Amino acid sequence: MAQRRGEEIERCRSVSTIQRMIGGKWKIEILFYIALKDVRHFGQLRRCIGNISESTLSKQLKELVEDGFLARTDFGEVPPRVEYALTPRGESFVPILLAMKRWGETELGL
Repeated sequence: MAQRRGEEIERCRSVSTIQRMIGGKWKIEILFYIALKDVRHFGQLRRCIGNISESTLSKQLKELVEDGFLARTDFGEVPPRVEYALTPRGESFVPILLAMKRWGETELGL
């Protein structure tokens, strides 16, 4: 618990859990491209984001899959073909992404 002027403030479990789940440096951007730009493949994501390393992108994708935001489909082909898509949990996050985008456009002039 945090303290503020002598009183204890209980930590917000939902916000801290969400922060852990999508708090990686690139996770929100990854979700944005998959949800709103129909980017499905590792290489496409890497080109969209630009300065992300392959290992970081792999790690962040894996965590988003583990946390239930993305589904990973491996087609078992050579060369490897893998696609990422939103799960129902990921779909439920789209309105939040859109609100963040609108806020950035309005408040930050982007």
